[in-house]
Amino acid sequence: MQRLEWSVGVFILMGLACALVLAFASTNSRDRLGGEGYELTARFSNLGELKPRAPVKIAGVKVGEVTRVELDPRSFEAVVTMYLTPAAGELPADSSAGIFTSGLLGERYIGITPGGDPEPLRPGDEIVLTQSAVVLEQLIGKYMFGSGDGGARPASE
Repeated sequence: MQRLEWSVGVFILMGLACALVLAFASTNSRDRLGGEGYELTARFSNLGELKPRAPVKIAGVKVGEVTRVELDPRSFEAVVTMYLTPAAGELPADSSAGIFTSGLLGERYIGITPGGDPEPLRPGDEIVLTQSAVVLEQLIGKYMFGSGDGGARPASE
């Protein structure tokens, strides 16, 4: 009987240890993403539902993640800080960033399109060319209630 109790105790302790390892691994994004990378920022007028830990992709390949989302109290724009892994390489200074959705109602992510400038972005730089999220509700509203043309319809012949 005592051997069974010890076995159950060891099994429970191993489960708790595994849970702790998973908790630490999931919160330390830099280690999870592969070591020494760098951070960039970008400003958007509308994030949609972009949240911290959202992926950052180049050509559909995950090269980082969003680490922080803040509101600039002066311009009222969302300032997104993203961590890029060494796999992203040196991005040209005229690269652009946009907020996209995986599928119709999937998760939001930042897609970076590299530019052609020979000067690279440095750690801490800001991506100036940005495209905000397309909000599905706004598109539906424009379609249903007109697109600002005053509801004019073409005259029938």
